[in-house]
Amino acid sequence: MIHPAFGLSLVLAAITTALLLVIGVPLAYMLAYARGPWKPWAEAAVALPMALPPTVLGFYLLGAMGHQGWLGHVWEALFHRPLAFTFPGLVVASVCYSLPFAVQPVQAAFAGLDPRLREVAWTLGASRTRTFWRVIAPNCLPGLVAGAVLAFTHTMGEFGVALMVGGNIPGETRTVAIALYDLVEALAYAEAARLALVLLALSYAVLVGLFLYQRRALATWQRA
Repeated sequence: MIHPAFGLSLVLAAITTALLLVIGVPLAYMLAYARGPWKPWAEAAVALPMALPPTVLGFYLLGAMGHQGWLGHVWEALFHRPLAFTFPGLVVASVCYSLPFAVQPVQAAFAGLDPRLREVAWTLGASRTRTFWRVIAPNCLPGLVAGAVLAFTHTMGEFGVALMVGGNIPGETRTVAIALYDLVEALAYAEAARLALVLLALSYAVLVGLFLYQRRALATWQRA
């Protein structure tokens, strides 16, 4: 039987990945093609969650989501419930924590696309929006898939930020990583081993699928 926290983590990872695609793809597009002295500062801000210890990021997010924090205050005014130590708060934290894992592969794919493809589309009268959907996105699909996969797997395994912002509430914020830690703390090594094996198998299967897809996409591109 799969641990209940596993299902919660799957839902969290799916929602986080969907939100990161909506937020991260436009951000990656801007960072890939924009020029200006502000660009390194923006890239550093996006990559910051990769460099910060999870507890540091979790501390600042918890401050923002608390009763006295600006985000928590706005959320309570709109929905009349707290944001910290809830599933929505966990989603917000996961989006912030996994942002660079979604943005950087997509940004690299956009930046590596032959600029002549965009220029030809513009010459033929295509708008920037049409050029993105008909030219850029199809040619950069492996990068988009990589960003989604990395965001999903990273969210599935997050621990420090999830514990700081969500706590350890069964059925609400107890993710699979936190549940695994609890099992080890309780010396339930057999159940911990089974849960860890499920996580290992899932992560490995997802990454194998990603690499097989990228390999096929590269072979298709070379034939074309």
